[in-house]
Amino acid sequence: MFQIKNLIQKKILRLKGSKNILKMNFFFHKYFGEKNIGEIGLNFSCKPDKKKIVQETINRKKYKSYLEIGCFDNELFDYINCEKKVGVDPYSGGTIRKASDDFFSKNKETFDCIFIDGLHIYQQVKKDIFNSIKSLNQNGIIFIHDCLPNNVYDQAVPRCKYVWNGDVWKAIVEFRTLDFIDTYTCYADMGIGIILKNKNKNKLEIDIKDFSKLKFSDYSKNFKEYMNIIEYNELENLF
Repeated sequence: MFQIKNLIQKKILRLKGSKNILKMNFFFHKYFGEKNIGEIGLNFSCKPDKKKIVQETINRKKYKSYLEIGCFDNELFDYINCEKKVGVDPYSGGTIRKASDDFFSKNKETFDCIFIDGLHIYQQVKKDIFNSIKSLNQNGIIFIHDCLPNNVYDQAVPRCKYVWNGDVWKAIVEFRTLDFIDTYTCYADMGIGIILKNKNKNKLEIDIKDFSKLKFSDYSKNFKEYMNIIEYNELENLF
C-alpha cells in the first residue's frame, strides 16, 4: 500500500514540474500575479556552493551528526562526510522515506548540522525550521537553501519555472524578527539561510502580522535588510 501511495505521489510531483504545467503557471502569474519588476541583479556564479559551505562547516566545528530534509537525487547528501547522516525525503534519496512533518513528529534524535531543502513554500519551510530548531544541538547550525530569488517568477507559488526558489525568503524574514534565534543569509548558491540557537544580534523590526502576505516588491526594495546578507567568509565569525 505504501509503495502504491509513494508511486502516485511521485507521478503527481512530476506532473507539477512538467513543461506544460509550468508554462500554464507562468502565464497565470504573468497576467494575474504580482507585476514583474525585473531582475534584482544577484549573481552566484563566483560564489561557493552548498557542498563546500556545509562540509567545511562540519569540518571546522567538528560536527558528528547531520540531518538533511529534502534529498531528491542525493547531490548533497552523498557528498557530505559526517559520522552520522540522516536524510529525509518522501520520494527519493536519503535514508528515511517520509514527509518531514511525519519524521519530526516521531524523531527523538538531535543533530549538529541540519540542511533544509524540502518543499519551497513559506508555510512548510516555517514548519521545517521550527521542527529543526527543536532537533538542533545547542552549538549547531541550520542551513536553508534557495533563500534569494532574483525575480518575481523565481519565487512565485505555484511553481512556474524549472529552476525555482519558491517563497522560502518569507520564512527567513519572519525568523529574523524572533528574539531567541540568530538568522542570516549567505550570499551563495541561490541564497543559503543560516539559523543559530543564539540571541538575535540584529533583530528585524517590521510591522507585519502575516508574513505570507509579503510581496516580491517589498523584498526587492529591502532584501539586504530583510535577509541580513553575509558573505561566506563571514560565516566562521558568527559562532
